[in-house]
Amino acid sequence: MPHHDTPHPLPLPSRPWTRKSFLRGMAAVGAAPLLPGVLPPAARAASDRPDFPLVRGGAAVELYVDAADDPAVIRAAGDLQADVERVSGVRPALRHTLPDTAAAGLVLVGTLGASPVVDRLVAQGRLDVSRVKGRWEASVTQVVERPLPGVQRALVIAGSDRRGTVYSVYDTSERIGVSPWYWWADVPVPRRETVTVPAGPLKRYEPSVRYRGVFINDEQNLTTWSHRTQEPDKNIGPETYKRVFELLLRLKANYLWPAMHPYSDFFNKHRENPELADRYGIVVGSSHPEALLRNGVHEWEPWAEEHRGADGTLPVYDYTVNPAVISDYWRARAKQNASYESSWTIGMRGLHDSALETKYATTIPEKVAVMNDIIADQRRILAEEVGAAAEPQIFIPYKEVLELYNAGVQVPDDITLIWPDDNHGNMRQLPDDAERARAGGNGIYYHLSYWGRPKSYLWLETTQLAKVWQELRRVYEHGVDRMWIFNVGDVKSIETGLSFSMDMAWDVDRWGAEDVGDFLAEWSGRQFGRRYGREIAAIRTEYYRLAAERRPEFIDPGVFSVIHHGDEAGRRMAAYERLLARVRAVGAKVPEQYRDAFFELVEYPVHGAYLMNLKHYWADRNALAVRQGRGAGTNRFADLAEAAHTEETALTKRYNTQVAGGKWDGIVNPYPSQIPKAPGRPAVTRVARQETSGLGVAAEGNETGASRPLSFSSYTRDRRFLDVFNTGFLPLDWSAEASHPWVLLSSAGGSLTEQTRVWVDIDWARVPEGTYDDATVAVSGAGQRIEVPLRVVNDGERARRRARGFVAAHGYVSIDAVHTERRVARGGASWREVRGLGRRTGALEAVPTTAAPVTADFATRAPELRYRVRFDGAGTFPVTVFRLPSLDERGHRRLAVALDEQPATVLTGQSVATGNRGDAWARNVEDGVEKLTARVTVDEPGEHVLRIFMVDPGIAVDQLVIDTGGLPAAYLAPPESYHAEFNPDPDRAAGLRSY
Repeated sequence: MPHHDTPHPLPLPSRPWTRKSFLRGMAAVGAAPLLPGVLPPAARAASDRPDFPLVRGGAAVELYVDAADDPAVIRAAGDLQADVERVSGVRPALRHTLPDTAAAGLVLVGTLGASPVVDRLVAQGRLDVSRVKGRWEASVTQVVERPLPGVQRALVIAGSDRRGTVYSVYDTSERIGVSPWYWWADVPVPRRETVTVPAGPLKRYEPSVRYRGVFINDEQNLTTWSHRTQEPDKNIGPETYKRVFELLLRLKANYLWPAMHPYSDFFNKHRENPELADRYGIVVGSSHPEALLRNGVHEWEPWAEEHRGADGTLPVYDYTVNPAVISDYWRARAKQNASYESSWTIGMRGLHDSALETKYATTIPEKVAVMNDIIADQRRILAEEVGAAAEPQIFIPYKEVLELYNAGVQVPDDITLIWPDDNHGNMRQLPDDAERARAGGNGIYYHLSYWGRPKSYLWLETTQLAKVWQELRRVYEHGVDRMWIFNVGDVKSIETGLSFSMDMAWDVDRWGAEDVGDFLAEWSGRQFGRRYGREIAAIRTEYYRLAAERRPEFIDPGVFSVIHHGDEAGRRMAAYERLLARVRAVGAKVPEQYRDAFFELVEYPVHGAYLMNLKHYWADRNALAVRQGRGAGTNRFADLAEAAHTEETALTKRYNTQVAGGKWDGIVNPYPSQIPKAPGRPAVTRVARQETSGLGVAAEGNETGASRPLSFSSYTRDRRFLDVFNTGFLPLDWSAEASHPWVLLSSAGGSLTEQTRVWVDIDWARVPEGTYDDATVAVSGAGQRIEVPLRVVNDGERARRRARGFVAAHGYVSIDAVHTERRVARGGASWREVRGLGRRTGALEAVPTTAAPVTADFATRAPELRYRVRFDGAGTFPVTVFRLPSLDERGHRRLAVALDEQPATVLTGQSVATGNRGDAWARNVEDGVEKLTARVTVDEPGEHVLRIFMVDPGIAVDQLVIDTGGLPAAYLAPPESYHAEFNPDPDRAAGLRSY
């Protein structure tokens, strides 16, 4: 098992150095960002010796790699040769014999034990390979003076094994400005006449996770693109896999589950594929339904046809019916791929990701016995056909197989257990102490893209990086460090998430709970230039936050309220509009050569998500207009919904036909033909034109009319709306009048054909203290007069300034969980803030995730969150905790709620992924939160303390809402309540505007 002991930079005597301070120092002198997992042996290393010039004065230093080194190393050296040319325009010579003439410099690329010249430098004590030699995929890059006769200086790139060398080669490429995404995302390579790299030594120590890779899955768009642009005679073949393999290596990945759907060519169909993988140094495995590298979608049917029974019947893929035919089927592939570095999936499921078929085993114990027989048979095949090289072997307890595993399947100790998430980024269960002690170790199969229940998300990358961080950190703390596999769909839309996941897989300690934004800034800076890094990171963070409220692929009619909380859906659209404006501002500044990459990585995801939400927002307004009896305005909303869908279609067409000269033809398609689609054109209703007019009014909080008064509080200083609309098609004149001079209207009247939104404010400086239920806004027109009631509560400016904690208003209290009065650690556990997680700015997680549950004596044993709340009345009120979904199928997901010193109520969340539609688990993954409700009793108005206790570790709390008697039903939590420190201006924070 790899030993991960990457150190932090050593301190200088006079000044402490941290990772962040070192990065700031590097940025200050204009140096390249520190590469993932590469740390200098001392902070002073950069200034000790002059940089090594790869290109100077129009001449490039030659590259040398021994002809006997591994083919993967020789091939990667060729990529370095090309990368130097990309940067400088000068192509260095790549040689396999040492120079016999004097040279000022030479790049020596070699693997320890496979490169005599490198081994000689080590033996002479001139190349520091401490904590590199003998390790897994480790490396050192270091300048050595006078390494060979006639050579003044050499940049030595040396790895502990073949991939260690390859990664160090690509480190050098990235250090000179070649992004891993230079081809896959068209990130331009800055041109320079002089190209240098630090003298080092710079070391890449062992990775946190031994096998790190991706699953290309649900790949219809990738197949379409590959067929159109790469290999017209194939559906994902060697030319495409060359690009995939190179990208993986540049990202420091080493592992692949290849494409496997019916519309793709199966991997072994083209014998060049496994040969190429071996030449690149990529370990090829197969997914959970593909035992022993067999693709059942394509390969079983012809095999069965060739192995009909004596009576001519076709054998079925059922081990209880014809084990011999299936065993021979597996054996043929083991024999065929025995010479390649492969990963062997053990166990069995049905064909094409279906459940295990066992005609003659109907009970769970019987199925367990069958699975044990299958594993024994497969192990025998591997021992006979592959021998000792048949590693790693993996067992994936996915869906129904997890149930069988928990019921007693015996997995040999040297097999790696691959734990799946629930397909939506929540780990289903993690290894216990006995499983952590297994020789084969543990891994995970994690989804960044998914086709299946309850909804699919295949179009855009929308999983918050902070969510990825939270779950990956949790699995690592549970000893899962042997293999991490990420489902990346078509590859193309997962650029940022894949980069982050590979960063964490290499060095899980590099990014902390507060650092995900730093990753985004550093990564964006590497793609577009440091000056844009922070703003692009902020854009991506807000993009992920909006998706955490609801993925764009999960949009349904009527999800967001268009009548409550200042038009909840409209506020969301306003946030998207502000975000898109920021995107356009940055896009106008980035140099022309970066425009394609910016569109692919930043603009298209934000703009596409905005339009997906926008068309459904207008469709929801259209549906409401029908219920309200609007006339011309109903059709206007229908037009707007369809216009947004048309714009979204045009945006995707631009991606596929114009960006990068049409390079990505077919790669992006929200509406593929053979896999689940994103929400398409929304249904709208139009009404027939009538030569009439009529006045209609709908006040905020009401679908029609104004029976629910508009509520105003001097604490929140709200702004409320009322819609004035025409029930016909002919223009009408209307007017609005307030009953009190301190009631302010955004519009007092005019001529109206469709509709208008009038905003109502209060001039708090003119309102006498007290409660007013007699204020109104009267709207007149077409011979009608409609009164809208207001309720205005003014406790005065002094009370507002002196209020402590969150103040109840409008019948509720809404709190962002990170805004605590106090956080109390107990029993070795505490709450940590994970920035960028959840629906607001961050969430609080109970850690360590391996802590023991606390089931009693919470006030003395459990870590606690405290919130000061000012109630305006007494009573028993529901308290809803918005927790972020997490699972534990062998345990519980619990927390406890109390008020003041009252007994705590334990709330139990969903801990099991059912895989169903419409149940609690399905709602949780669609909503991105689970709402757990307790009741607390407030004996008297005034200040109280709301307390949240950890029961089970790993629980993450996002928001808290207390219903004191007026909370309307809406999808999101209400805008956060007034708090003198955390939220002194709620109306501004809520982002209210006319939409």
